[in-house]
Formats: sequence, C-alpha cells, structure tokens
Amino acid sequence: MMTRGFRFIHVGIAGLACALAAMAQVQIASLGNARSHILPPASTYRFPSGEKLTYSVQWHMLNAGIVGILMQRSGSKEHLTSTADSAGLANKLFHVHDIFDADIDARSFCTQEISKHNEEGSRRMDRRIYFDYPHAKSQVDDKDLRTGKQKHSEFDIPPCVSDVVSGFFYARSLPLQIGFSQVFPVNDGGKTTDVKISVESREKVKGPMGEFQTLRVKAEPVSGPMTGKGEIWVWLTDDDRRVPVQMKSKLGFVALLFQLQSMESAASQ
Repeated sequence: MMTRGFRFIHVGIAGLACALAAMAQVQIASLGNARSHILPPASTYRFPSGEKLTYSVQWHMLNAGIVGILMQRSGSKEHLTSTADSAGLANKLFHVHDIFDADIDARSFCTQEISKHNEEGSRRMDRRIYFDYPHAKSQVDDKDLRTGKQKHSEFDIPPCVSDVVSGFFYARSLPLQIGFSQVFPVNDGGKTTDVKISVESREKVKGPMGEFQTLRVKAEPVSGPMTGKGEIWVWLTDDDRRVPVQMKSKLGFVALLFQLQSMESAASQ
C-alpha cells in the first residue's frame, strides 16, 4: 500500500493525492457491496471549473511540500490535474514530484481515464488507466522510466468508480449535513476499494486564508486489511462552495496536515 502510485511516503513527504492513494490501494473488490455506489450530480450542481487550490503540507510541524489541484472543463468532460512536490528537509530525505490527471464524465461523475507521472526517491514511473465500463474492466499500462520495462494489467471494476483525487470533488457534490454518510468505490488502477465518508460535526477552522465555518468530513476504507488503520479528515466550507480548506491524514505513525494557501476561480482569472 505504501509502495504504489501516489503513496504515503514513509518519511512523511506527501501531498493530497498521496494520502488518498493510501486508502485507494487496499486490495479488495467492491463488486459485491450493493451499498457502494456513485450518485450522478444533481441537475443544479455546477462543477467548480477553473478552480485552482494550493495547499501546504506539514509533517510534525515541518514544511514537507506543496500540493496543487486544478479543475477545468474539457468538452463534455471535467479534467482534473493535481501536483505534489516535496520541499525543505523532507525533499532532501525523499524527493517527490508527482503529477496526476483524470477525466471525469460530468453527467455521471464516473472517472473515465487517469494518467500519472511519479518521481518518488529513485522511482520513476508513468501509469495510464482507462476504465472500460461496457466490459467492466480497467486497462492499466505501467512504464518504468528508469529501465524502460512496461506492463499491462486488467482488473474488474463496478459500473462506475471515482479516483483518489476526484473523490474529494464527488464528496463536495453530495447533500452534506451532520450525520450524512455514504460508501462509494474508488480506483487507482488496481483492485477497487470502498471508501466511507461521514459528516461528523461543524467546526470553525483558522488557517492562512482566514477563519471559516466548516463541516468536518471523515473518509476511511471500510473493508480489507487496512480497516481502522488509515483515515482522512476534510474540513469543507459550510456553504454552497464546499471548499476543502484543511485536511488531515493518518496512516500508522504518519500524520500530515494540509492547509489551503490560495484559491483561484474562473471568475477571478
């Protein structure tokens, strides 16, 4: 789980995508879980196209890196790009430069295709994932950029999946209120896992961009060997925007804090 994709890096160097992938790499299929599903966006929902979010990443109060997330409209799809870069002492211990791209069906919220570029320590990998929903398969192509070795894999998938970054945007589209919960399938190229989100409370959060009234949402894998071992909390603004202004992730002894440093929207550009 700590050795693939956008990983939880063992010295605490990570970005938003790394934390999500730690959950998504639980090797368990969700096909038999009828509760796990993705709801298409409501007719009144509008994707935050043109929104760019930038986060600082802290590990034990040290500056560990920076994460950027950009959502853009691309024809009939939404295109999401996320970058994660290590910084400071963390960068000297374990260099990270990750780029994550995903195409999302704006009508269903199903992820259609993913491409990833990972530079993590000495590791250099490219991965492309195509979700072939008519045949209930994901097509995964990996390339080791150091050795040139390539590998093709196929995995069973349910009728619709989210991915390790788009899952945050999916959560933002839901009718969130205290006590709300839902289980939905997440896939990062391997087997699919079920992630449960739960709205726990309302809290005021103060960060670099000021003070916000928020909803605290918890996300965790609900089955498999990592049950009870990995968790993420997200503080979303308690308004129509549902902007994630703060996040905390925990996997074993690794705990990371993400704080929103800047936010740009299509209107402000």
